[in-house]
Parts: sequence; structure tokens; C-alpha cells
Amino acid sequence: MKTAETIKNNVEQELRWEPSVCATKIGVSVNEGVVELDGHVGSLYEKWAAERAALRVVDVTSVASEIIVDLPFESERTDEDIASAAANHLNWNSQVPDTIKLKVSKGWVTLQGTAEWQYQKEEAARAVRSLRGVKAVLNEIELKPTVSTTGVKIKIEDALKRDAQIEAKDITVETSGNMVTLRGHVHTWNEREDAEHAAFSAPGVGSVSNLLTVSY
Repeated sequence: MKTAETIKNNVEQELRWEPSVCATKIGVSVNEGVVELDGHVGSLYEKWAAERAALRVVDVTSVASEIIVDLPFESERTDEDIASAAANHLNWNSQVPDTIKLKVSKGWVTLQGTAEWQYQKEEAARAVRSLRGVKAVLNEIELKPTVSTTGVKIKIEDALKRDAQIEAKDITVETSGNMVTLRGHVHTWNEREDAEHAAFSAPGVGSVSNLLTVSY
């Protein structure tokens, strides 16, 4: 594993490489592979992009984000305006079911309701994350699959083996009803997320407890 200083430099370079992030506004510190980000940015999307950029760096095991969203005056919107825009984005998005609702308070958008698939829950958050005036998105959408989970353990294990980006031999899949637990270790954060995505893609999965650790 690289030294903390090397990881810090790599994260700073990745932030500078990410065009949607103003790297000069973000501080970086590293402790045993855990990256802490702080500073002030002008949008929720920029905060999200900075966190994603840090997670892409080799030897980063997790990110603790203390980045604060300070909206510039021209980006300020009333909660009513944000709610109206967000509702329109959700309604026009064919991947978001009409069972998802939202509420807005002081620029914080809370998504509620139900969805059958994880990708629908994620798409709802993506649809509102970049709207002007949004300071945070709380995703409280509950997954309620309508299909059977028969053979889900084998289906997930097969999916992990098919994915060229995942070392499936180091991952154990446990199931209980519609709940899945992943244990073991992977080599990158992206690999960890890919494994979770593969588990959520199995029919009938309602929740995934991702206990995979990132080790090099």
C-alpha cells in the first residue's frame, strides 16, 4: 500500500483532473487509506463529483466527506421552486416509478415511497442531484420487489463470476429472504460497488449489506 502522502497527492491530482470540481476549494488528508475531504463548493453535484473522484484513486479504502455546499446567490431557489423542478424531473424520467414522492426543506430534498429495483432508487437521486438550489438529497425510498428470490444466491454468484472487474473468489454471498449480505475483500472501491450492483440486479433483492473490505 502506498504512503499517506502519495495517496494524498494522487487524490489531489484526480480532483484537478475532474472538470466538474474546483480542486483549489477542497482540502485532502489521508489516514490509513481513509481520505477526508473538506472545504466549500457551489453545488451538491460538485460535492458528489469530488467524493466520486477520490474513491477512484488506488489504495483509497473509504472517503469521509466534510465538504459544505455553499450555494452562490444566483443558484438560490425557494423550496417551492425546487420541489416543482424536482417533481418534473422525476415525472419525465421513464426509469423512475410514480410511487416515488419528494419533499423539500431548506434546500434538502427527501425522496420517499417505494421502488421495485435499486437502479430506480438510484436514478431518482441522480435526477434531482444536479438541480439548482439543492443542498442535499436524502434517499429514503424503500425497495419492495414483486418477484421471487428463488435461487438468488446462485444467480448473484454467477453474475459476480461473469464480471471481468470482480475477483469473485474472494467474495461470499449470503441470503435471507430478500436480503443479501456480501462478505470478503476486493481490491478497489469500484470493485466493491460493482459487486453490490451485481447483487442488487438479482430478481427479488430488497436490500444488500455490503461488508466487503477494500485491501491491496
